[in-house]
Order: sequence, then C-alpha cells, then structure tokens
Amino acid sequence: MRIYQAVAKALEGIGVDTVFGGAGENDATLLLALKHSTKIRAIVTRNEQAAAFMACGYALYSRRLGVCFATAGPGAFNLFSGLAVAMSDSHPVLAISGFANTEWRGKGALNETSGVHRTPDSQAMFAATTKRAFLLERPEDICDVLEQAVNTALEGRPGPVHLHIPENFTHPDVKITNYRDIKIHRNPVLPDPAQIAAAADLLAKALRSKKRVIALFGCGATLSGAGPELRTFVERFQIPFVTTLDGKGIIAENHPLAQGVFANSGHKAAREAFLTAEVVIAVGNSFSQNGTFNFHNDLIANKSLIHLNIDANEIDKVYRADCGVVSDAKPAIAALTETLARAVGPVPPVQVVKDPHPSAPIVHLLPHIHPGQLAQSLSRLLPDNAVVLADAGAHLAWLAYYLELSRGQHYRKPGSFGPMACHVNGALGVKCAHPERTVIVGCGDGCYNLSGFELMTAVQYNIPVIWIIFNDGEFKLIKLYQMSTFGESGLIEFTNPDYVTYAKACGAQGFRCETLAEFESAFQQAVASGKPTLIDAVITRLAIPHYSPTPTGVIGAIHDFLEKHGVG
Repeated sequence: MRIYQAVAKALEGIGVDTVFGGAGENDATLLLALKHSTKIRAIVTRNEQAAAFMACGYALYSRRLGVCFATAGPGAFNLFSGLAVAMSDSHPVLAISGFANTEWRGKGALNETSGVHRTPDSQAMFAATTKRAFLLERPEDICDVLEQAVNTALEGRPGPVHLHIPENFTHPDVKITNYRDIKIHRNPVLPDPAQIAAAADLLAKALRSKKRVIALFGCGATLSGAGPELRTFVERFQIPFVTTLDGKGIIAENHPLAQGVFANSGHKAAREAFLTAEVVIAVGNSFSQNGTFNFHNDLIANKSLIHLNIDANEIDKVYRADCGVVSDAKPAIAALTETLARAVGPVPPVQVVKDPHPSAPIVHLLPHIHPGQLAQSLSRLLPDNAVVLADAGAHLAWLAYYLELSRGQHYRKPGSFGPMACHVNGALGVKCAHPERTVIVGCGDGCYNLSGFELMTAVQYNIPVIWIIFNDGEFKLIKLYQMSTFGESGLIEFTNPDYVTYAKACGAQGFRCETLAEFESAFQQAVASGKPTLIDAVITRLAIPHYSPTPTGVIGAIHDFLEKHGVG
C-alpha cells in the first residue's frame, strides 16, 4: 500500500469519519486514497484556512479528532489560523500537509519550506502553532509517527498537531509493507484527591458560615460535557452561578440559580453578584481578557478563589488561587460534589437577582432591525439542541446578551485568538460532526465577506448550515473603538453584495429581511428546508451593544478614568 493509503486506513481504524482539506500536487495521492475510502467523507474546501476552521468545528462539541490536510508550501501555510484556534481553544486537531522532495533539500524546489537557503522554515512555524510538529523522516515510520501525533493531540489538554509528509515518500514505487493499526491511549485528566479535599474544605466552611459563594463556568466546563454534574452541584449546595461567554448555556439560562453572563458584554446582575461574592469557584475558566474586563486588577480582591482547570498552567496565570484543582471539569465536579456532600447537610433554597433586560421589550422606532430584537427572536425560535456560533464582531455582544439558551442548546464565540470568519467556516465542521443538530452562525457582514465563498462547499457536500448576516455595511467594533479613543472613524464602511442573488448563484437558499417579521419567517423556512441558507438581516447602525469596561459598570469606569487622570 502507498503511504497515504496507510494514513487513510489508520484514520479509519480510530473512527475518523470526516476530513477537511485543500487540493494540491503534494497531497494528490491523499485525495486518491480518500476517494477510495468507504468510511471517511472528504470535504475539499475552496481555501485551506476554511479546512482548518472546519476541523476545529468538528472537534468542538464531539471532542473527536478533527482532521485537515493541505498541499506543501502556501497551502500548508493557510492552515495556521485554524491551528492557532485549536491551540488556544483546546481542540484536538491533526493537520497533515505535503513537504518538498527531501532529496532536493536546499535547492529551492517548488514549495520548499526546509528553512535552508532562504526558504521558509515550516517546521519552526508549525511548532509555534501546535502542541508538536512532526516531519516524517522515513516512510516505514508512518504508523508510529501517526500514532504519536494523534495521541499528542488527544492527551491532557487537547490541541493541534501537524505532520509533514515529503513528496518523494508519496511516489508509486514507495510501498508501506509494515502497516499496523494505530492505538489511542486517551487517559483522562483526573483530580488529585488531596486537591479535591482542600477545595471541599474551603467550600464547606464558606457554606456553614453563610458566606456568599458564586460559581463561574467557562469554556473548559462546556468542552468537558460537565453540564449535568454542574447542575447537580449548584442545586445540591444552592450556589448561584454565572458563566463566561463560552460557558453560556451549559445549564439552562432560565435556571433559578442562573445570574447571566459575566463579561464585558454581559449582564448587570452577573457583575453585581460576582462583585459581592466572598468565594468564587471557577470551573474550566482561563480568565480571558473579555471575561476579566481587561484583566482587572481587583477582580478577585477580598475573595477566596477555587480554580478548576485541566491545565496546571492556567491556575495562577491571571489571578492567584487559594485552592487549585488540576483536572478535566466533569470528573472534578463529580468528585467535589461527593466529598462536599459528606461535610454539608441540606442547604435551604437561595433566591437570586436576575437581570430583566435580556427578555424585556426593546424600544426601537428607527428603520431596519434592532440586533437585540433579532437575538430575542432567535431565542424564541431556536430548536432544541441547536448550536449558535458567533463570529468576531459586534453581533457577538448582541447574541451574548440577548440570546437565552435552554433545552440542550449551545453558544460559542471565537476564542482568545479571535480570527474573523472562524465560525463562518467552522460551522460546516460542527454540522458534519452533529448532522442531527441545527447549526446557526451569527456573523457580521465583514466576517462573512472574508470567506463566505465556502457556501459553495456547503452546497456541494449538502451541509445545511444557516448563516444570519448582521448587515450594517461597516466594521462596527472598529468604528466604536475609533470613535471612543480618537473621536473620529475612518475606512470602516464597505459595500455589500446582493446576498440573496449570491446564495442562489451558489445553489443555496437566500432571504433578505428588513423587519423582524421577515426575519422570523425566513428563519423558520431555513430550519424546515434542510438546505444551506443565507439570511441577510439588515440591522440599524444606530444601536450600540451592551458593554462595560469594568466590573462596576459604566459609572465605575467613569470614576476610574477620572481617578487615573487626577480629576476630582
């Protein structure tokens, strides 16, 4: 068997059923191997960047290995943004790309990236954006190297790996005679009983003395699938909870103990609950910039912090923890609940203050759709178990604030690397991994214009994602930053195409909506159709998303500004 036939067979053996990639001469034999695979569906994208984003989306909620591939040189380099997302957001992704003929090393062969004689050094570049980069040195090592790469991606805190396969190893006369199935050694990261005991002791003392305890659930808790365990935990001990943007929906947001999203675009009730808390238990949380109001120095002041995270490097990275637990969130919370229950008896019900604004009527008398009302409508119409992916932009804040999730629904924004168009394309991977779920992208027109041509990929492979384009013809967040910082804006407006005509030209379904009634009708048709669909929602430019630069709100921010500049 040829080398890429061995790769395809090995991936089949570990249950990979979908891969995403770009076509090129260096990976031509991989395309042939995938063509003849009866177990793997190959999605060939228009641009390899989209393939990497799709691999991230495939791994996002399934936690299965996402796989992307590309040819050598420029094609391989297009994978970097997606691999950076996988690195920052903990997605297990295997990227495979070609490499120039090793026999011509240093001669400047087409697509050479050996780092010799002014050629780019792709090994160094991939090493910087993955958990580990591999270069196959001998064809007969392919199964050993592939096994090591896959297990590296999956072990501990998941992340991306990269494998270069030189072009001369793919020649017809190079045979793999020692093929073997690869084995997965996926050992969960379990908590240290001593760390659990310390966390339980701190919480038990706090509950017995009736201190104000709050739980903060983040991305890691969602990735772990810890929702049922967290619900049992907060209900047993009557602990109010808030979430980060990426923890949103891990427990239904209408739960009696839910107090909303704690972030710079989150809810007032969540901020106030967090500020008045005396003990914080953060689960799967990295204390990101938008979740800490730009790493606010006093966020944890006068509080005890219990921090649970799968990665020991996250604990004490931003705020010093009084008690750290290194573990996957799901087993950690189960163990903490069991240990704490032995020390704490029944806890009386707790009444929490909720923020009424997300579901309250929005007064809007101007033309075009108010983006907050659009998000409220989406909440009412969202099917059970639906996935809503926000891309980078102001629409992210509108969805975070007004979208209310329950019934197995999920929400996700781009992570801390934050590339635009990450989820415009990543949604196709999510849908491939979960064909039974409705997958929706809320994206700005700026995001969609960056890589919306992958709509043709969705049509070709019948991947029925729904894109809701928040259309205002400008880069809203950039404009807001320019205006607030410099008092003027510039070069942030652009002209949009006729999205309905474009969708139809690609073979997809398209709707243009200028009223809420039109949006709701279009969305219901999109869900019922089972077809890739663009919904061009024309929104007002005059609405400003909810944003607080400090945990004390806008008034607190003004006070901080005056104090910083010696006024008053």
